Amino acid sequence: MSISAAMNSALSGLTATSARAEITASNIANVNTPGYVRRSVNLSEVANSGGVAIDSISRNRDTVLIESRREVSSNLYQSEVLSEAWKTLSFEIGDTSDGPGLFQSVSDFENAIAVAAQTPESGTDASNLLEAAKTVTRELNTLSNSVRVQRAEADSNIANAIEFINQSLVDIDALNLKIQTAIDGSNHMAGLLDQREMVIDQIAEYLPVRAIERDDFTVDVLTPEGVFLVAGEPRTIEFQLADSHTPDQTLAGGQLSGLTVSGIDITPGATSYAAVSSGRLAGYFQLRDVDLPELSNQLDTIANDLITRFTTDVADPTLNPGDPGLFVDSDAAAGAGVASRIGVNSLVDPDQGGELWRLRDGMGATSEGAVGNATLLTAMLDAMQSSKAVDENGIQGRFTASDLSAHLSSLGGQQRVTHEANLGASRTEFLLLQEAEAEYSGVDIDTEMQRLLLIEQAYSANARVIDVTNQLIRKLMEI
Repeated sequence: MSISAAMNSALSGLTATSARAEITASNIANVNTPGYVRRSVNLSEVANSGGVAIDSISRNRDTVLIESRREVSSNLYQSEVLSEAWKTLSFEIGDTSDGPGLFQSVSDFENAIAVAAQTPESGTDASNLLEAAKTVTRELNTLSNSVRVQRAEADSNIANAIEFINQSLVDIDALNLKIQTAIDGSNHMAGLLDQREMVIDQIAEYLPVRAIERDDFTVDVLTPEGVFLVAGEPRTIEFQLADSHTPDQTLAGGQLSGLTVSGIDITPGATSYAAVSSGRLAGYFQLRDVDLPELSNQLDTIANDLITRFTTDVADPTLNPGDPGLFVDSDAAAGAGVASRIGVNSLVDPDQGGELWRLRDGMGATSEGAVGNATLLTAMLDAMQSSKAVDENGIQGRFTASDLSAHLSSLGGQQRVTHEANLGASRTEFLLLQEAEAEYSGVDIDTEMQRLLLIEQAYSANARVIDVTNQLIRKLMEI
């Protein structure tokens, strides 16, 4: 090898080792940076001079792992939304073993009737019975209003998610343009690619997406069903936040909004081929359009059951046909939402101008009867304890009043347990894929430090070649 060839080879080697040291240092510095993909310097031999050339900076990534992890992340975040919601709902409904809740208030009301029936002359027991009845109605009112609020929150979460996704699609388009103008294979381009993948990952939390890379390193983004969200330019997902969320307002009725992209219906749960299948959006839509409306209807079933149990001539012979019993619907013509309107008949409530003795003597009584007469109170207890057939809103069977509220508690608990199990399974799968991806694409400090040692040795070797070559040239000049 000639002196000039040796010099050129050593100089190219120093340049290569310098680039490798820079990239290795960058890997180490970004070991904890979210979305950072480990980088490597690609070198090739220069045939004529015998040196090396820097071809590009490559990112160590596995497309299959990335796509799988994004798909699982969509499932994970849908499970997370549903699990968190049903954890709250189950707690608010209460359970049948401990703590407050609908079942406990109904049970306390039934016990208060039994106590009052034993001592019909007691004003204190009558007052306790009235308060127990009010507690039942307040519990139903609170639960029904909570469901309405959570439906509104789900709708608002959808609107916020769509705003975030649409902005993210614009960001991807901007990054595409920057990547097009970046130097091919440069560290700067690698950084832009990292940023773009992070944005796509964030979108995948809300709905499943795939990225198709083009020859110019730009990407198109689409759903697994084939609806393009970025195709040369970003597209807008259309959604309209509703002003109110009463029980009778539904997606099917047109009062609530779905999702569309360029006229294509992608609403989760829709019959469209393009319906979003998972992600936070699917969780929000399931709550808004399925789970919460069904729970609202189930609360109405319980409220209606209580109202009808005390409007029969068996439970209260003093009632005329059509007269309200102990429990009333403040706006019976309003339809859905009975649980939010149920209250205690003002005829028995002194705070509303009523008479407490009507609990013992009947809603239709015009004057106070014998204080020791427990006939009507016993009939009220029988009405609570009688078994009635129910087959609506996901509730089927024969139930006493307490059994019906206990059944709702059980349904809420089942939902909570099911979604917690789904969340656990999704989280385990996600963590396994995340670990596999980190092993392939992440930075291992020990490995990078070993590379630095090798780079240092290579740098010393090339520097030694240059030093020896310099000494040879000086000797030749002295001759």
